[in-house]
Amino acid sequence: MNGNHRGEAPKALQLVKRLADYGIDGAGPLSPAANLADEYRIDASYESTDQRVDALIRWEAAKNFTSGFITGLGGIITLPVAIPAALGASWIIQARMCAAIAALYGHDIKSNRVRTMVLLALLGDAGKEILKQAGVGIGTKISMAIINRIPGRVLIEVNKRIGFRLLTKAGERGVINLMKLVPGVGGVVSGTFDASVCIAVGRIAKYSFRTKPRRRARSGRPAKPSTNGRGAHRATLRGAAERRRKAASRP
Repeated sequence: MNGNHRGEAPKALQLVKRLADYGIDGAGPLSPAANLADEYRIDASYESTDQRVDALIRWEAAKNFTSGFITGLGGIITLPVAIPAALGASWIIQARMCAAIAALYGHDIKSNRVRTMVLLALLGDAGKEILKQAGVGIGTKISMAIINRIPGRVLIEVNKRIGFRLLTKAGERGVINLMKLVPGVGGVVSGTFDASVCIAVGRIAKYSFRTKPRRRARSGRPAKPSTNGRGAHRATLRGAAERRRKAASRP
């Protein structure tokens, strides 16, 4: 990491902390992520957690498309660095969505590792590059299993790099922000872009936090539970009784 980045490290860490705090605890009209997850958890119209997560992603993407909502939220939040308020608001909505997804899949959203995974999801595919730069070996996708293996000191380094990358993305969004100045066109283009990004971020979070199904036996059928303790004793008694019955029936 170069000298300039070293000087900006405190700001980068402050940025990711504020985004995670707002995303998990809520900000302004946004309720905490745990409350958002509960809204979908108690809705009996969904047949599975996956369906709940998919509906959550669609609704949060709709919020990202609504420029009025983003503008209003952007006017009440404060971030430790100078980035467009609307962009910061969009990141908070996405972070809250990712934290709610983690909660729906049973993760502790107050955990430092879950917070890091929430922030990594905001970066899309760039999150993999961040981990590789920090010396973390990964496969084709990021998962909580990978994050859980990262030592604490490396986790701090990952968070710093996430902050630096978000600051870079804020600069890249300048072109999109200029589109908003075009009457009748800019808002639609920008809203569509934000919504598509939100959907992509949600899918990353879904994959990363989703609980893997229990491994099945090679035959494709669930593995039979082992019989031990009293279960094994009962099985032994049943076998002995069956042998006695067959012996008694012989001439």
